[in-house]
Amino acid sequence: MKAILTHAPGGREQLYLGELPSPSMFKHELVIKVRASGVNRADILQRQGKYPPPEGVSPIIGLEVSGHVQGLGEGCKRFKKGDRVMALLAGGGYAEYVSVNENLVMPVPKNVDLTDAAGIPEAFITAYQILFEIAKVKTQEWVLIHAGASGVGTAAIQLCKAVGAKCIATVRSNEKVEFCTSLGAEVAINTDATKFDRQVLEITDGKGADVVLDPVGAAYYEMNMAIAALDCRWVVIAGLGGVKIHEFNLAKLLVKRVALTGSTLRSRDRNYKSRLVKGFSDQLLSRFGTGELQPIIDEVFDVHKVATAHEYMESNSNKGKLILRWP
Repeated sequence: MKAILTHAPGGREQLYLGELPSPSMFKHELVIKVRASGVNRADILQRQGKYPPPEGVSPIIGLEVSGHVQGLGEGCKRFKKGDRVMALLAGGGYAEYVSVNENLVMPVPKNVDLTDAAGIPEAFITAYQILFEIAKVKTQEWVLIHAGASGVGTAAIQLCKAVGAKCIATVRSNEKVEFCTSLGAEVAINTDATKFDRQVLEITDGKGADVVLDPVGAAYYEMNMAIAALDCRWVVIAGLGGVKIHEFNLAKLLVKRVALTGSTLRSRDRNYKSRLVKGFSDQLLSRFGTGELQPIIDEVFDVHKVATAHEYMESNSNKGKLILRWP
């Protein structure tokens, strides 16, 4: 099969379209003939050698795909050959074929294009995990979503709207401000033009945010602490703005009773991910068919333009997901 490989860890020039044997199919696994692969920030880190796959996972980059069921392993009962599906992966997504446990596979909802569906699994299940499994967000609570125009950000905005939570998004351009409010954010703040802490406190009448979804890390630590409401659940999922904080004052956490949690999804075990996929599917998947939820796709690239897709993501220009399309 064809797959996107790397000569060595490094820049975009290390990516190339090569050949590898098709994946094996074990018990309770199915093989998907891939139509499209989602592009994620983690893909760039893996390409650079900074985010290796978990032990035993395919070294091929890629955390989500959509396509058709090509083959069924022993014990597979939920799907049949030819079904339109999308899958959450720990690796292997930048390839023509991928094998995956059937419990990490979801049917592509009606009215959702198969290519667009590749933008659902990683972004929406990450947002679902943060908001509902970890932060236990409630109706009418205030949620601060950093990097609101990212894949996870656009998913989180929609999920907040779906359950009646109120969200504030931070972005880095006026164009993205308008984009996030069009998705359902009550307010979006351009952090290149202003600090967000004062505005968040004004918007929430001094209360602050009940939940903070934070892929930025150290650069926003002081302002996040300033706007954290009493009993705030603050979930850090990346360190795009650095990971080392000059001064960490535990007293502020104690006074506000802040629950500060770090979380990644890729390294979670299969049982945990299976439970997430089932919960997400049971509660929310049907809403894609009605249009209440939708994968927000910025641009689709033919697979041989993978380096261009990575360049685009590294420029922080994208609004929503980037997708690689296979012939």
